[in-house]
Amino acid sequence: MKHKHLPKRKIALVAAGAAAVAAAAVLLPDAKASQSPAPSRDAAPPRALSARSAAEAASRLTAEFGSSTAGAYWDPATGRLVVNVTGNDTEAVRQARQAGAVSRRVRNTTAELTEAAGTLKQKATIPGTAWAVDPRTNQILVTADRTVTGEKWDTLQAAVRSLGSGMARIEKSAGRITPFVAGGDAVFADGARCSLGFNVVKDGAPAFLTAGHCGAAFPTWSDAQGGAPVATVATATFPGDGDFALVTYDDPNTDAPSEVDLGNGQALPVNGAADAAVGQEVFRMGSTTGLHNGTVLGLDATVNYPEGTVTGLIRTDVCAEPGDSGGSLFTRDGSAIGLTSGGSGDCEAGGETFFQPVTTALAAVGAELG
Repeated sequence: MKHKHLPKRKIALVAAGAAAVAAAAVLLPDAKASQSPAPSRDAAPPRALSARSAAEAASRLTAEFGSSTAGAYWDPATGRLVVNVTGNDTEAVRQARQAGAVSRRVRNTTAELTEAAGTLKQKATIPGTAWAVDPRTNQILVTADRTVTGEKWDTLQAAVRSLGSGMARIEKSAGRITPFVAGGDAVFADGARCSLGFNVVKDGAPAFLTAGHCGAAFPTWSDAQGGAPVATVATATFPGDGDFALVTYDDPNTDAPSEVDLGNGQALPVNGAADAAVGQEVFRMGSTTGLHNGTVLGLDATVNYPEGTVTGLIRTDVCAEPGDSGGSLFTRDGSAIGLTSGGSGDCEAGGETFFQPVTTALAAVGAELG
């Protein structure tokens, strides 16, 4: 990530550089939006939306019809937003159609899914587990890593069964759910390595966002292994309501451009922060594994790390490894989406990774993208 004009090591790219360079070549030329013109006041037929427009529409519709909707997701094959509707609320169906979305009748309401998640929190807060609502199946998807065995596995199964039929399902992960700290551009502290997420501005001064578990562990960070500190942690949240940290550059004249370094001399300008939409394509950059892409699978995920529980994360099938923590999650059109938190698996066998939403982090620390 070419975030700052300071000396730094080269980022190791995927498959000795070939795969990441190819991904970058695809990423840059295809940056575009497919949003159609705004609909008339009359109900309009469903239409293709960009992922960003779909996320905005989903947020608006679920806020207006919270009791009648049960989440939404973006279908990349058609470019359409699918809104889950419960009961017989014809107005919610009409509003969804007017927004260009497709409505779908489902069984489980938002209130029921929220209550079920609360039950899991009470009965199954077990390290190595995570859960998030999957709007495509209208269920809570519960993940258990390889450490969840014996009595812990029995407890988890019992908690899921107590929710009733069709409310939740369990998937086993071959990996172990942990924060991806070891270590965008690499940043270093006392032998640890994380990744810089996005450059930001706080009260007129340059700073950057990274993972909270990185900021909570070490107060200062350098741009070179064993180098002098160049930035100081201003605030960090982990565990708890998120996994994010604001780190302020010690030199107020640091040149901190708002872009993502894709490797091989290529950079993608960041044009703003956006909420994620289930189903949308996303890209991740990290100092260990470089550039990878995948799909958003769930929002408002709860992850039970060995260090504690973190809430409000984005669930994806993008791979990551230790050292990628804090790295950028973004779209091909340059929207900042998330910061790498943790997950299971690796970039050979695959796995799942959870991300801190950038919009939530920016609001919490009072910063804006540079």
